[in-house]
Amino acid sequence: MKLYSLSVLYKCSTKANLLKAAYDLSSFSFFQRSSVQEFMTFTSALIVERSALGSRASIKEQEYLCHVYVRNDNLSGVVIADNEYPSRVCFTLLDKVLDEFSKQVSSIDWPSGSSATIQYTALDGHLARYQNPREADAMTKVQAELDETKIILHNTMESLLERGEKLDDLVQKSEHLGNQSKAFYKTARKQNSCCEIM
Repeated sequence: MKLYSLSVLYKCSTKANLLKAAYDLSSFSFFQRSSVQEFMTFTSALIVERSALGSRASIKEQEYLCHVYVRNDNLSGVVIADNEYPSRVCFTLLDKVLDEFSKQVSSIDWPSGSSATIQYTALDGHLARYQNPREADAMTKVQAELDETKIILHNTMESLLERGEKLDDLVQKSEHLGNQSKAFYKTARKQNSCCEIM
């Protein structure tokens, strides 16, 4: 599970304006990183331009998922992640980032702002923190703990059943041994009775 890009954009009437972005391109080779970053920036802007106000969507592109949230005030966010990353956590991150951004950056600066002029530095921290969805998102953490508990209970039930099956086998063997022991006792008693002196 990996997040590659987190972008905040403003949806103008004809195009999307990139306000701030953070990237984690460490999984790409050094020589590919600038091209990948440009492609992610282009894709983020294109998705915002083609999304309606007040909408959320997830768009699949090869092994990546692009999650977009365009608010009614035209402020937008895009997260690019791999297919395994939970969509709910991406939208939680977008909600949090856009709320925080709108409180720290005046809406007057949104239409004409750029990465150089907007003073908002929290994106890199959010991108790093949300790399592990279990640590960043409380619901995901609780779900993971529930899944682990379910696995432990399942394993415990399997081991109890195995133990029960083994006990059944032992009981059957002991009944079998019990019959053999009785037969052995009778045979031994007959054998010993011939040696008794009267």
